Amino acid sequence: MFDISYLVNQVIPMVIPLLLGITLHEVAHGYTAFRFGDPTAKNAGRLSLNPVRHVDPFGTVLLPLLLILMKSPFLIGWAKPVPFNPSYFQDPRKGIFWVSLAGPSANFALAFGFFLVLQSLIIMQPILDAGNSGYLQPVIMVAYFGIFINVILGIFNLFPIPPLDGSKVLATFLPGRMAGQYMQLEKFGFIIIILLLILGVFQAVFGYVIYFINSLLF
Repeated sequence: MFDISYLVNQVIPMVIPLLLGITLHEVAHGYTAFRFGDPTAKNAGRLSLNPVRHVDPFGTVLLPLLLILMKSPFLIGWAKPVPFNPSYFQDPRKGIFWVSLAGPSANFALAFGFFLVLQSLIIMQPILDAGNSGYLQPVIMVAYFGIFINVILGIFNLFPIPPLDGSKVLATFLPGRMAGQYMQLEKFGFIIIILLLILGVFQAVFGYVIYFINSLLF
């Protein structure tokens, strides 16, 4: 029997900030590339806040669904990568570095925004929810999970596993040939991610992240 309370109190408040997080993550990549002179993402219609334009079947749907079914304490995922063309950049290494870093930075900024919203809601809860109806609680949970999910998304994407953003950031510091060989690992990237998930590496890392954020919040 499906637990409707789990859907309302856990799944929906986690899915909303996840969709917002991965959408802003990709838009940040595309917008930064555009500012560096690359119109590829703009021409592809990827500078849109519509999540549908950024959905990746595995990273946006299957992986989060698997984590939800496992009742994971954290939720990770990614969207369809925004295309960009480094040949438009005056300095390709610099451009790739900042474009790659823009996505995780957007997640950290969004997490801070959710933190401010959460603190405001907690302070105003006695006034806004004076009748103790509990209507404000789902919004509080969205803000609460929004902090964790976006911090986790930011850290997850900084892992140096191709095709994650951290690998592209690291590659900009490697000599050309070594960077090319390193990025060849991209074909095994999904396998490596699933293997680390099965081995519990992400659970261990993000368990500490969740504990640390909770200690700051409470």
